[in-house]
Amino acid sequence: MATSKIVGVIILCFALACYKGQNVTKDALAPAEKIVNVMSFGAKPDGNFDSTQAFMNAWRIACKSPGQNKLLIPQGRFLVSSMYFAGPCMAPLPITVQVVGTVLATTDISDYENVEWLMFEDIDGLNLIGGGTFDGQGHNSWSRVVDCEKTPSTCIRNPSSLFFNKVTNGVIMDIKSLNSKGFHVFVTNCANIRLIGLHITAPSTSPNTDGIHVSHSTHVRIFRSVIGTGDDCVSIIQGVKNVTIERVDCGPGHGISIGSLGKYEHELEVREVRVLNCTFVGTDNGLRIKTWPDRYPGAASNITFHDITMQRVRNPIIIDQEYQCSPANCQKKVSLCLSPFFIL
Repeated sequence: MATSKIVGVIILCFALACYKGQNVTKDALAPAEKIVNVMSFGAKPDGNFDSTQAFMNAWRIACKSPGQNKLLIPQGRFLVSSMYFAGPCMAPLPITVQVVGTVLATTDISDYENVEWLMFEDIDGLNLIGGGTFDGQGHNSWSRVVDCEKTPSTCIRNPSSLFFNKVTNGVIMDIKSLNSKGFHVFVTNCANIRLIGLHITAPSTSPNTDGIHVSHSTHVRIFRSVIGTGDDCVSIIQGVKNVTIERVDCGPGHGISIGSLGKYEHELEVREVRVLNCTFVGTDNGLRIKTWPDRYPGAASNITFHDITMQRVRNPIIIDQEYQCSPANCQKKVSLCLSPFFIL
């Protein structure tokens, strides 16, 4: 099938019931930088020994000790369950986590009750680099997740692999995420975050395994990444401002989505989202905006789609204001405000 090329700009302002809304740090050894190796704290690279406590102890030293420190996860396979990389850290410059080997998630889903897998919180200045892999080993957990698209009221969200909360000035670069239990990368309450050169992979049948999910964050840049999962390659929900998604290869998956919006009361607007020079191959959707009917007011504005290539995409551009709508739960229709709408 021939490849289609969409070059254009779409600037959208939509609302439920027509409501009107309104420097990568180099991976170089800094002077006096101390390398904190997780193996020095008892971590074992055999893929079987639970190295969670060793990782926590190593992080505590790297983050809380004076001076510039780098946490090193060397070659090997390290098994860890849920843990916090919690700040604030004492170093004046960004703290670096260098992942060379593979970090494996434990497979017992009870380890993750009401928590994510690896949680980075309250950190100003973070470099997560190194070319290593985070393997969520999600196969056994996917069977408990019903189809969230069809039955959202009973949907179960498995833990995210990499969860960033209240992180500012962060760089996540050249990292691989494999077979997450839930979302691969979850960014919330963050500012000035760059995600560069990521390779995110899960089977097309894996439920609710969004590649990168962004909420309540500003100044987020997603560049030069390959994302193929069972759900959205990138999903953006309320409270997001100034996001650029550029040179991302998406597929398989559900495409790049804004929404769903309007599900909760007092939702914050989505503004200034740019999707540039991206490629979609074999996805259910390309560029999607979705809102709930008969719920709460919400808005999105200044949305730009430009220089998009699509091949074997079922719905190249879809704007759905009746998301999850059926005759049983939709009592009235909603309208869409476009100001303006261009396909060039």
